[in-house]
Amino acid sequence: MRITTIDYHTGGEPLRIITGGLPEIPGDSMLAKRRFMQDEMDPFRRFLMLEPRGHKDMYGAVLTGPVTADGDVGVLFMHNEGFSTMCGHGIIAMVTAGLEQQLFEVRDAQMIRIDTPAGRVTARANQDINGDIVSVTFLNVPSFVLQDSCQVSVDDLSVAVTIAFGGAFYAYVDAEPLGFELVAAESGRLIALGQRIKQAVNQQIVIRHPQGDDDLSFLYGTIFVRKAETAGHSRNVCVFAQGELDRSPTGTGVSGRAAIHFARGEIGLGEEIHVESIIGTAFTVRCVQEASVGGLPAVIPEVTGSAFISGEHSFVLGRGDPLPEGFFIP
Repeated sequence: MRITTIDYHTGGEPLRIITGGLPEIPGDSMLAKRRFMQDEMDPFRRFLMLEPRGHKDMYGAVLTGPVTADGDVGVLFMHNEGFSTMCGHGIIAMVTAGLEQQLFEVRDAQMIRIDTPAGRVTARANQDINGDIVSVTFLNVPSFVLQDSCQVSVDDLSVAVTIAFGGAFYAYVDAEPLGFELVAAESGRLIALGQRIKQAVNQQIVIRHPQGDDDLSFLYGTIFVRKAETAGHSRNVCVFAQGELDRSPTGTGVSGRAAIHFARGEIGLGEEIHVESIIGTAFTVRCVQEASVGGLPAVIPEVTGSAFISGEHSFVLGRGDPLPEGFFIP
């Protein structure tokens, strides 16, 4: 077996895009394609995401044909535990790679229509005078607050969490009362507590998308948030899947953040906020339109970030290799 990939990173978070060697993925919707990959093709995910070919924080993308009449491309995202429903850093990287490497046909670089399991995402490439891509801006799926400021018991702690959707559901937590500065030296403790918060929320709160498929009704991760001294500026650290820690500010995460701030009256339409990651890279996000999802008020977030190529690979399964699906060490 031989699989080729091209790797990019967005704000330090990797995206391994499969460019060859994968069978056709059937399904008349992106959620159906996602289910097929989960049920029938998971060994490919493990082969590329886990050691010895990947690592516990690797992230990947499978490009497919669109499932809508006007779509340009479809995408499935994967990680150390399974398959995501949407990924903002992945959209930024796949659009950059798609244009730079001609990975899929684009009719209009200012209106790239992407089909994801969470719904339609529309992106545009921002280019300099030489035609080089300096950033990508995308309109995300409608994002909304499911529950604001509810208490969950985490070991001997009572933690206030807000559940919001930005393409996936997250539990948002204020980092300051928990004693976190949200710096890299805290990563081990952030991962451990983030996982415990996720488990507690799953046990104590019902997560259900008010309009979408049941496959969207799960808690993807925990996002720690800390305000900075500069107005409109903050830092995110997202812990998701099986203890992965996002190096970027998390595109779906900042979309949920925008929905929370808008619902609380802390930002208005068009008001941009700048969100840093644990390593200091940043996305900007703003709410560009109000919407509704299953009767809940929602917004359409617009997220901007930059991605860069980091490598090209040809992965081979050697005859007799005892680790064809890799291995995972927490």
